[in-house]
Amino acid sequence: MAEDDDAKIRILQSLRGKICEAKNLGSVSGPNRQRDLCTFCTISLDQEEVFRTKVFDKSVCPFYGEDFYFEIPRPFQCLSFYVYAKSVFQRDLPVGKVSIRKDDLCKYSGKEHWFSLQTVDPNSEVQGKVHLEMRLSEVITENGSTGQHISVRIIECKELPLISGQNCDPYATVSLVGPARSDQKKTKVKKKTSNPHFEETFFFEVTRSYSRRTQFNVEEEDIEKLEIKVDLWNNENLAQDVFLGETRVPVKILQSDHIHKAWYLLQPKGNGNKSKSDDLGSLRLKLTYIEDTVLPSACYTPLCTLLLKSPDVKPISASAAHILGDICRERYEVVLPMVRLLLHNNRFVPFVSAVAALELDNTQEANTIFRGNSLATRCIDDMMKIVGKNYLSVTLKPVIDEICESNKTCEIDPIKLKEGDNVEVNKENLQGYVQKVFSSITQSSSNCPPLMCDVFRSLRHLACKRFPGDPHVQYSAVSSFVFLRFFAVAVLSPHSFQLRSHHPDPEISRTLTLISKTIQTLGSWGSLSKKLSSFKETYMYDFFKSFQEEKCIEKVKKFLDEISSNVSKESSGLEDAVVLKEGEVQKRAQGRKPPGMKTFKKRWLRLTNRELSYHKHKGKDADRTINVKNIRAVEKVDESAFNRKNMFQVVHSEKPLYVQAGNCVEASEWLEVLSQVSRCNEGRLATFHPSNYTSGAWQCCQSLSSNAPGCKPCTTTMLANLQLDIDCDREAERIFSLLSANDTKLQSMEAAVLCGISHQSNQRMKMSDACASLAVYQGPQREPEEYSKFTIQEPKETFHTLKQLRNIMEELQRQHNSRNDVRQYGSLDNPIVGKTS
Repeated sequence: MAEDDDAKIRILQSLRGKICEAKNLGSVSGPNRQRDLCTFCTISLDQEEVFRTKVFDKSVCPFYGEDFYFEIPRPFQCLSFYVYAKSVFQRDLPVGKVSIRKDDLCKYSGKEHWFSLQTVDPNSEVQGKVHLEMRLSEVITENGSTGQHISVRIIECKELPLISGQNCDPYATVSLVGPARSDQKKTKVKKKTSNPHFEETFFFEVTRSYSRRTQFNVEEEDIEKLEIKVDLWNNENLAQDVFLGETRVPVKILQSDHIHKAWYLLQPKGNGNKSKSDDLGSLRLKLTYIEDTVLPSACYTPLCTLLLKSPDVKPISASAAHILGDICRERYEVVLPMVRLLLHNNRFVPFVSAVAALELDNTQEANTIFRGNSLATRCIDDMMKIVGKNYLSVTLKPVIDEICESNKTCEIDPIKLKEGDNVEVNKENLQGYVQKVFSSITQSSSNCPPLMCDVFRSLRHLACKRFPGDPHVQYSAVSSFVFLRFFAVAVLSPHSFQLRSHHPDPEISRTLTLISKTIQTLGSWGSLSKKLSSFKETYMYDFFKSFQEEKCIEKVKKFLDEISSNVSKESSGLEDAVVLKEGEVQKRAQGRKPPGMKTFKKRWLRLTNRELSYHKHKGKDADRTINVKNIRAVEKVDESAFNRKNMFQVVHSEKPLYVQAGNCVEASEWLEVLSQVSRCNEGRLATFHPSNYTSGAWQCCQSLSSNAPGCKPCTTTMLANLQLDIDCDREAERIFSLLSANDTKLQSMEAAVLCGISHQSNQRMKMSDACASLAVYQGPQREPEEYSKFTIQEPKETFHTLKQLRNIMEELQRQHNSRNDVRQYGSLDNPIVGKTS
């Protein structure tokens, strides 16, 4: 049973951050200076590129401003950021790179840092590992004396890098190096694979006479100087072979007649010795790397149960969810896993209604309603980003695309006008865009997700109850979220809401800023004079007066009424076709040609909630369309099938569609979204073929019939709402990690609660004595003002919840500790040696 539980443990990794800007970029390795070329950045896991910014104009100090987020679907050693200079007539030229080992990512988590660019050295660009078996044995030499030799068996390699986007042709050289000797031997070349199996053994003589005193060991001074060196190369035939990595094993670790078997991580040439390089400039990055060890579901049941009953706890401040938000209030990321967990279990609306009511009780004036960064506002913000993702896409994406692609000038600030600009023309352009965005929003009520409507309806009711004499508060309570915190923010940063793939250039960003400011004001609730006074700039004041205020107010009022009315909207799924994912892939032709380069072609793959289609180019008519209801399985394809990495297949009513994604992140995302959109289809397969059918047989199981049942069980798809995509176990693990990281604050809250209970009990002891007695329970006490940071309305109920939380945390920590051996590198028989990460 323990083994079954261990098999269910998942190590999930994600990376979020921003490539901010570069400064003082130096020269590139070529005849051109950096100031003469445009630049772009890439992100690589080891040597596999997984993200690329757009190309930015000529500058030695470019501002990139590109946000990124992706799940990391495989182990990796190093995260690298490359700056390239774009060249028209030759390959892109590397300016420099920033490389961070996985173990060091935690040092930079959550904050911006400047990193110096390092030289891009081909001999340091390595990834992968090699499996070796070595033995030191006694032998009889030709002259009859007793000596020793070393056998080195190179078994296989894993995760070698792609070369020019294709699998490499690797071979290995094995050497015994030491003073005045360098014996080298070479394996056969393996074709088109990143995971070559060599299974070759080489022998090296150690020319030292046998002595009983040494007990079959090489003499100490020789052991210190001898090394077994294994180099991996890519065979380039007519060109110079490419170095893939090396590993060095000291002979002194070998024991006589004992087999040493281990995986070794490949290292840069010379073990990464850095040579002094010129000043290439620096790169400002913001990184947040998260690694979650997710235990079996049963381990999280107590924590989830406690959190999910939070809406029923009276007062709400004594609930586990509120306590979590209270002790981690400086950590913005703490709210998201809690919101996702509540959403998945249909407990979000009652919880956010309760915390919103608590906030309103402490709000003295109607015009300051929901203005702060409170637990209620953060929860609703995250909910809208999750639930309203497709709503934003349907409402804003068409007009945002038009604004970004038409590139009309909209600057109305006289100081920022360029030579030849006409401010009246610009004002007309801007007004046209604002009208389009405003109309798209105010006419979108039918697309507003039912859950958002439920929350807005609750906020409206609570606001009216708190300020019954103010007729406008029912509208301002809703508009402060849907306009100010949802639509206006999405217009300002469309790339952050997946409305655009990249950060807009400075001129478009300026246009979007002006539109966002105007939309905020049009959507806010208040008198015209109050709205006009919100503008500090005279040119915005004059521009806003050009709108017909009364008509706008009526449209906003009608829209707010529709999305917060008492009529509950029934969810009937997505009415309109919504693009879930699209991008460039390599697709294998659907004919019966033998596999080869000609059978794979670049295509634009597009998935909506209704159909999967591929096109010759983005925006062109579909070459082929597959109804998502006809998808029967979505699975990975073995690399050996086509000698290609990152392959997956879509099994539908006809023959499988074989697709190669651009990298491991893209492949993982395609598999995830395709599996989710088709998980409830009738006729889903239980088994599949991980390879292809060629030469009259399936290459995986050698079945002769093309209709033979699969030979491998299909991957179980975790049930989740397609729009929400929530993994409850992972969210619970995130919450546990955040509670553990804030244990000191949790202890402070426990001490504050116990002091409050002592005060309430009216015992005949001074407060100082009561708090002093708590030192036995909690250790040294905090300052009284530290207790005031927490919301404690009912100390006894809060203490009861805290005690439950503490017990659950201790049990989860025990579960983690008991499974730590599962996370080791390699195994006891085959450990992984090297700079592990």
